[in-house]
Amino acid sequence: MEDQAKAPLLIKTEVRDRIGYLTLNRPERRNALSYALVSQIKQALTEWQEKDEVRLVVLRAEGPVFCSGADIEYLQKLQNYSFQENLADSMHLMELYLLMYRYKKPLIAQVEGPALAGGAGLVTVCDLVVATPEATIGYPEARIGFLPAMVTYFLIRRVGEGWARQLLITAEPFSAEKAHAAGLFNYIVPKEEIKTFVHELATKIVRQNSPTSLEFIRKLIADMQDMPLQLGLEFAAKMNAHARATEDFRRGIAAFLRKEKIEW
Repeated sequence: MEDQAKAPLLIKTEVRDRIGYLTLNRPERRNALSYALVSQIKQALTEWQEKDEVRLVVLRAEGPVFCSGADIEYLQKLQNYSFQENLADSMHLMELYLLMYRYKKPLIAQVEGPALAGGAGLVTVCDLVVATPEATIGYPEARIGFLPAMVTYFLIRRVGEGWARQLLITAEPFSAEKAHAAGLFNYIVPKEEIKTFVHELATKIVRQNSPTSLEFIRKLIADMQDMPLQLGLEFAAKMNAHARATEDFRRGIAAFLRKEKIEW
């Protein structure tokens, strides 16, 4: 594995208006995923997880490519790893996807260029995706004898088996328009407007919605899908009861009854 102590800073972080901006900052390598870059993303997200001043995270990137997937030089090194070493490396990326999927706070991906392979995975596990018309998303792993193993789980959940099969079997990227039709992209915004659009969308979510409600909603989405009907409904009922005991619920109901607009 790479020496983390010597790893350069591969991301930029900024907190503004209770929004955490996490920017991939490896444009000279098309923001390719290395062990160090994955580690730094995990560290930043983990640090923000418990901070009240960060209510929502925007994931974006420097340069014309959002993320090209795994670094080719890094993949070459992996050929000499043992099975256990490759398993540990795969688990490292898996932990990032799982952290994002089960994150307590909403995640918005701001995609202004190609998002491929592991980079497409980063987009897939976000709640909302805002993209430019020039953006593309794809899983070309089959072309090099590889496979998008862990991402497949989240991709099927997001767009269903039919779209997932087309993306993975053809290994052809989707245009922004097609990705929007499939449900991978939520908004298509001109490049010159996307920064403002994302900030306004994030700000609106932060101001209008209870942070506790958003955390519980993300948990419902992540956990409920694999449950049988009865178990799923019982889980939902318990989550509902927990929500009613929160301070956010008391504040929200009080404001509603007084016909006051509440800003979270």
